[in-house]
Amino acid sequence: MHMNRLNRLTQRVADSGLDVLALVPGPNLFYLTGLSFHLSERPVVALFPAHGHPAIVVPAFEAVKVDHTDVELGVHAYTDEEGHASAFKRACESLSLNRCVIGVEPLHMRVIEVQLLERFAPQCPLVAADDVLAALRMCKDEHELALMRRAIAVTETALKTTMQQARPGMTERELAGLLMAQMLRSGGEGMAFPPIVVAGPNAASPHAVPSDRPIQSSETIVVDCGAVVGGYPADITRTFAIGELDPELSHVYEVVRAANVAGRAAAGPGVPAEGVDRAARAVIEEAGYGEYFTHRTGHGLGLEVHEPPYIVAGNRLLLESGMTFTVEPGIYLPGRGGVRIEDDVLVTSDGAESLTTFPRELVLV
Repeated sequence: MHMNRLNRLTQRVADSGLDVLALVPGPNLFYLTGLSFHLSERPVVALFPAHGHPAIVVPAFEAVKVDHTDVELGVHAYTDEEGHASAFKRACESLSLNRCVIGVEPLHMRVIEVQLLERFAPQCPLVAADDVLAALRMCKDEHELALMRRAIAVTETALKTTMQQARPGMTERELAGLLMAQMLRSGGEGMAFPPIVVAGPNAASPHAVPSDRPIQSSETIVVDCGAVVGGYPADITRTFAIGELDPELSHVYEVVRAANVAGRAAAGPGVPAEGVDRAARAVIEEAGYGEYFTHRTGHGLGLEVHEPPYIVAGNRLLLESGMTFTVEPGIYLPGRGGVRIEDDVLVTSDGAESLTTFPRELVLV
């Protein structure tokens, strides 16, 4: 599996005019090798040339991890006592990194790795390689989809069990704690992100943080969460209520639900990413709440919770079979509450499939 991905990568690197790709610990390195390292004061960098065998600089006590990948990597290890400079020098010399173009991950690489490359790969410009990596990972294979389906199943089970325990007077942070524990009990390997569990006025902020505010009756509760399985996350949002909502909030809920349906229905191969955004946004605008839908309709989902393709106005990228992304329209009324309904969608050969199946009707808990 990893060798096939590596072969596709080297072809893309060559086609893009790069001579080598430099990766730090994170989703791209994991995708290509299955290897995981922590970003720390001990730098790790893997170098993938357009031609020849790749190399990796790694702390000596973690070099054993490289035995567990099927990718042939030249290992340049260093101890804490000797430091990492000599290992970087050896790695760059082994690949003859001089007067060549190095692609880097602009959202992941730190200053420490940049400075080491600039020191030991002289006269090698560093350029952003976002497009190369995004094109490699956007369409998911069956192995990836199986892990995503498991992560979604774990998340939906945990969400259902947790919301059955929700009560007026329970704080947002208390309910979030129950949800995190339940995702682990249900088979999750960790959290895709700290869950958003907010109610009442706090729910009017799309990325609010759970607080010690007690949840009260007749409020919307926005719950945005995801478990991780095999490195792949789920990302699901549902909006609940404790007791009956006032008529406008009930109406807002139905508008958002209709926008979610429209967005999912618009997805399919050959559709511009912005077309999905347009379909969902039109429903909310026609209902008179356009100014209260303050973010894009969705984002790609894979090894990262936010990755291409982005479902936003202006993105004319044509969707392809195998792409996965969220559809998450929302309406946020300042001082009153908010509603968001988020599903994880897979583009198929003839349309789109919602990988998430949690009920979208308003649930009173």
